[in-house]
Amino acid sequence: MSTHRIATRMERIVPFYVMDLLARAKQLEAQGRSVIHMEVGEPDFVTPEPVIEAGKNALTAGHTGYTAATGIPELRQAISDHYGRLFSLAIDPARIIVTPGSSGALQLVMSVLIDPGQQVLMTDPGYPCNKNFVELVSGVPVGLPVGPEMNYQLSSSQIEDNWSDNTRAVMVATPSNPTGTLVERDEMVRIHETVKARGGQLIVDEIYQGLVYGMSGYSALELADDIFVINSFSKYFGMTGWRLGWVVAPEPYVESLDTLAQNLFLSCASMSQYAALQAFSPQCLEVLEQRRQEFERRRDFLLPALQEIGFEVPVKPQGAFYLYANSSKLTSDSFSFAYDLLEAQGVAITPGKDFGIHRPEQHVRFAYTNSIENMAEGVRRIKEFLAR
Repeated sequence: MSTHRIATRMERIVPFYVMDLLARAKQLEAQGRSVIHMEVGEPDFVTPEPVIEAGKNALTAGHTGYTAATGIPELRQAISDHYGRLFSLAIDPARIIVTPGSSGALQLVMSVLIDPGQQVLMTDPGYPCNKNFVELVSGVPVGLPVGPEMNYQLSSSQIEDNWSDNTRAVMVATPSNPTGTLVERDEMVRIHETVKARGGQLIVDEIYQGLVYGMSGYSALELADDIFVINSFSKYFGMTGWRLGWVVAPEPYVESLDTLAQNLFLSCASMSQYAALQAFSPQCLEVLEQRRQEFERRRDFLLPALQEIGFEVPVKPQGAFYLYANSSKLTSDSFSFAYDLLEAQGVAITPGKDFGIHRPEQHVRFAYTNSIENMAEGVRRIKEFLAR
């Protein structure tokens, strides 16, 4: 009998296909092929210079040891001040736990909230790792199908209809991955009321919060103190490789989150934390605003360009840097389409299979994390591919 037994939960945790596709794209580039990258949700801008300099200074100053599991006090205060500036909120820094990326925050939150067999409701399509964090603690992720008629977001009535005795929490993302849509403030109020009335917990992913176009954003923290809000330095702040995020938690859960962080992570990288203090500096925020405007320009280029060649994008994304496109007029199998497109034309996009089981074969995701010049070349290549 083999002793190499893998936990059964791994049968339910599927690969992140975009990473496999990225690996193949890198192989092609190593062979001398030109690849246009529109697959990975990573800003193509390097971390802003003030943050990089602060990271160097942190090393020089000897900030190379463990910190408190919840993060250095200066950073927790800086995050609190950030909410004050943006939303006129007075968030107690004690409620802010700094984590190794938003992934670390989600691991903490799911571990503290979810017992084996308990359900977490979320969108389908949605960010694939969310359900895997639920699986990791032997919970049951329940993806509820959402489409353009719902702005690709959950509604309070849908949550009400799908609530069961085993439901413990609801997770929403605004702006969302892969669709770039927002939960409207009034709907978020209704969602919160619905979840609270049933004794559940609302978790709101706000990691694309700074990347909102044509309107002013909001935080779910403006609505209530009993919501878990996840955020990150990766997307808006352009610090993907620094692995830093945070969760603002309801006060009764802070001690448990702290205890778990001590055991799971010990602490985040000290250099990253000291560097992140500069992410909120005026000179850094000025750079980030310029980048936000550039992402908006890219969206406004890519959306009509894709529609012109046969992709359908029925809802104009209001945030993040993604277009979730219906490709059913062009292919009946978006998974094969994405791989064939990469091999034939050197254009990397993400198949809908990464984001759930609700009509994945009809959708692909484009990340406009590349220059307009490169995306224009990508669209030209796709057009050529479709003409074959």
